[in-house]
Amino acid sequence: MSSPLSVAEAGRRAAEVLAEVERVVIGKHEQLETVLAGILAKGHVLLEDVPGLGKTLAARSLAQALGLDFARAQFTPDLLPADLTGSFIYDQRSREFEFRRGPVFTGLLLADEVNRTPPKTQAALLEAMQERQVTVEGRTFVLPEPFHVVATANPVEHEGTYPLPEAQLDRFLLRVSFGYPTADEEYAVLTGRLGRRREEVVLDPVTDAAGLLAMQAAVEGVEVDESVGRYCVALAAATRTHPQVLTGASPRGSLALVLVARALAVLRGRDYVVPEDVKAVAAPVLAHRIQLRPELWMSDASAEQVVATVLSSVPTPATLEPA
Repeated sequence: MSSPLSVAEAGRRAAEVLAEVERVVIGKHEQLETVLAGILAKGHVLLEDVPGLGKTLAARSLAQALGLDFARAQFTPDLLPADLTGSFIYDQRSREFEFRRGPVFTGLLLADEVNRTPPKTQAALLEAMQERQVTVEGRTFVLPEPFHVVATANPVEHEGTYPLPEAQLDRFLLRVSFGYPTADEEYAVLTGRLGRRREEVVLDPVTDAAGLLAMQAAVEGVEVDESVGRYCVALAAATRTHPQVLTGASPRGSLALVLVARALAVLRGRDYVVPEDVKAVAAPVLAHRIQLRPELWMSDASAEQVVATVLSSVPTPATLEPA
């Protein structure tokens, strides 16, 4: 086990991880910072975007830079829970059943197109995400630490998909969209590929699994002033009373705001949270926890717009540095 890290050292190491990933994922600093903050907060991340915007590349690059074991599960309509968790196989030599582990036994799992698999398999992933364990034929197997899921979903194509229920969406600490790059960023992607002279991208590990656990432990030392904590509660509560919202963010949403804001503070070199940290992560944390009224489905209303309205209406506390 690695030695304990100070908040400052954890921040420096996290910044090195981010810089390494940005060697290949171009022009997405804010989104990558948010995803890394979610991992430092011990959470799971949903990347929701159209194909070809670097979701898989970002997940693989983060695993390499963090020094984690990486596995990819391509979710399809015929994927069974055992294909994800593993199953018991009869060994003729020993005449016993032995457990063959599935791809979920890894450090970072890429659940690719998670909305294309049936609810039964989604439920198996949910247990792994929430309990950090899997149950196969009545036996429980604990997953390694750290364990994180980075799932991808296409928000546009709905044919042959199984929408994630709100209860499972709520288990993702963050939902992040990369969006299209600018013309200069897209050209940088092209020149980077031509310069490598190969398709594969290999990054140098900045830390390892034990180092990530130490960084996550350092995040727990970040201070949260009462005014900032109450600000998070007020933001989550305001989503519940918004006129366009059917169900707003639960207390898990306000807790997620605090957890991710602490990790973001570490990435930005502070051992205390300021309201700007909360604002920076409010949309990725809260938007997927908001369910709009069904009659608005033909309008341009969105959960992100609700969060923006809430941020503008809830009073921001003064930024106070700890003594």
